[in-house]
Amino acid sequence: MSPRPAPRRGPQGRPIRQGGRPMTGGQVGGPRRSPSREKEGLGGEQVEGRHAVLELLKARRRAIQKIYVADAQDPSDILDAIEREAQRQRVPVQVISMARLDREARTEGHQGVMALASRLETVTLEDLLENSYPFLLVCDGVTDPRNLGAMLRSADGAGVTGVVVPRHRSARISPSVTKTAAGAVEYLTFCDVGGIPTSIDQLNRAGVLTVGLAGESADSIYELDLASTPVALVVGGEEKGLAPLTRKRCAAVVSIPQLGKISSLNAGVAVSVAAFEVARQRSIKVRK
Repeated sequence: MSPRPAPRRGPQGRPIRQGGRPMTGGQVGGPRRSPSREKEGLGGEQVEGRHAVLELLKARRRAIQKIYVADAQDPSDILDAIEREAQRQRVPVQVISMARLDREARTEGHQGVMALASRLETVTLEDLLENSYPFLLVCDGVTDPRNLGAMLRSADGAGVTGVVVPRHRSARISPSVTKTAAGAVEYLTFCDVGGIPTSIDQLNRAGVLTVGLAGESADSIYELDLASTPVALVVGGEEKGLAPLTRKRCAAVVSIPQLGKISSLNAGVAVSVAAFEVARQRSIKVRK
């Protein structure tokens, strides 16, 4: 009988399971689901996906209870980075079976990694307005988690300083949101409010230019001066768009001009285009 080869070692000196992942814990006592967790507060306690979990660690803004990694995965630089950062912060990492992680995950694309962390904290609208040059994203009834996640990813990239969401009739920061946002939720500042129209009134009084996005508007976003004043982009739900009262309170309601046959953009795409137009105009002002 041939001698059994010695196990390969990972970057941390641990044996590697078949499939390439270091063994960082046992396979018993996997994650426990809390059906009511996402209904409390803003959410964000369960984070799924490699990039989302790595950014959760790197941001160091929330307490992390544990990270779960599925075994028998191919070697990956980002999985190694997650393990190294978790060890640096003394966050427990437990290896469980892929089948177990599939059962516990709430997204189809968890990529073999899941973390449990403290809930995302929120601030008041007054806190957001303490920024001398705020750039806000106001979500009015966005219920599609993937759309919200895409909006948050674009918001972080464009330099949004605060995100305003309603406490009711809106998607929470679910695992689908954090996965789609690819870690952006860890760097954004959130404010949850009782009513969006009332909040828009408050923003108007504070001198913030509130800009509603509506595909049917005859006014173009490219005709607005978005660099000389604080700005709040207001986006409505996927099906009905801006609520009538929200639309009425906005200082301007604009569209993104299109050349094709489709009448309007997906809400997540519209926010991305509009947010980067604000960023573009602001960057030009800074260069001048």
